[in-house]
Amino acid sequence: MTPNSPSPQQNATIEAHFQHRPKGQTQRDFTLSVEASLPAQGVTAIFGPSGSGKTTFLRCMAGLEKAEHGVLSIAGQVWQNEGFFLPTHKRPLGYVFQEASLFPHLTAQKNLNYAIKRAHTAPSQERINEVIDIMGIAPLLKQFPNQLSGGERQRVAIARALLIQPDILLMDEPLASLDTARKREIMPYLQRLRTYLNIPILYVSHSIEEVAQLASHVLVLDNGRLMESGTPEQVFGQHDLGSTSPLHNIESTVIWQGQVVERDAQWHLAKVACAGGELWLRDTGTALNSSVGVAIEANQVSLTRHAHTESSVLNQLPVTVLELVPDSDPAFVLVRLHAQHVPLIARITQRSAAHLKLAVGGAFWAHIKSAAITQ
Repeated sequence: MTPNSPSPQQNATIEAHFQHRPKGQTQRDFTLSVEASLPAQGVTAIFGPSGSGKTTFLRCMAGLEKAEHGVLSIAGQVWQNEGFFLPTHKRPLGYVFQEASLFPHLTAQKNLNYAIKRAHTAPSQERINEVIDIMGIAPLLKQFPNQLSGGERQRVAIARALLIQPDILLMDEPLASLDTARKREIMPYLQRLRTYLNIPILYVSHSIEEVAQLASHVLVLDNGRLMESGTPEQVFGQHDLGSTSPLHNIESTVIWQGQVVERDAQWHLAKVACAGGELWLRDTGTALNSSVGVAIEANQVSLTRHAHTESSVLNQLPVTVLELVPDSDPAFVLVRLHAQHVPLIARITQRSAAHLKLAVGGAFWAHIKSAAITQ
């Protein structure tokens, strides 16, 4: 298991077509209706607000719920169609829940042993050691779950899921039950999964920050329907700012991809080179030349006519105004911008827009707070 190692699934796809109304629902209630084609490699984020169908979609993938009408194939392997349904226990998958769900009476090592015994193909000792190393759990193996932090328990749970030798890893909001500190603790390990694993990962989340840091592909669900599909830059870059969609609260955030090009140990900052310009971020320990995602919220972008040398804002980029759209709050306006032809959005007051004499085609400077950028 080496970084970017060839995969038999490379260039293959996951075909997931589900029409499903969960048990207990009436015709007027929620129905999952999704037809999706996903890459069978990398991390696909299943994104959307609460109640959008993310977990139901994942449970249909796992076979925990049997869609009334479903077609599911993983890189050519059929798990479900109109005449066939492969039960969950026969599907080569790993499933990580919101809660770690470790056996409380077993040490971390014995929790792993349980997975090793259940694996369709017994993992080699080299494979076992690699998984333990990737998740950084060697010092934890003799401890019981109640002796571990929430982040440590989740890392053991992920390792246990991997040692089943799955063809796909399903993760249902694995950080949802963790506080901010524990989320920051576990995120580097999730990023390592993205680098080292050659199986697809489906990652359910309602956090744009997690999507920016982990995903290479995104599905956006709302009320059981597929709304958007594509790379993070595509999904969070081409916004219908006048939309009244229930997703309007996330539609003014963009995601940029970049590379770490410099680290400033004195100030604990890292410089990330993006197509839209260079940004200083809080240094999370990401290695030089690593690829990262950056989520930038419209609320954290301000505009000026000139660059300011005496400012606490480190990130100042030249931009061009493409469009002004009224916000849902009449005091504000959404400004669609281009930073070197890369989409950016600012949310400013109508008064500020008038004072700056904002107009389509105008050249301005965007000020982006470093603390507001999520790496």
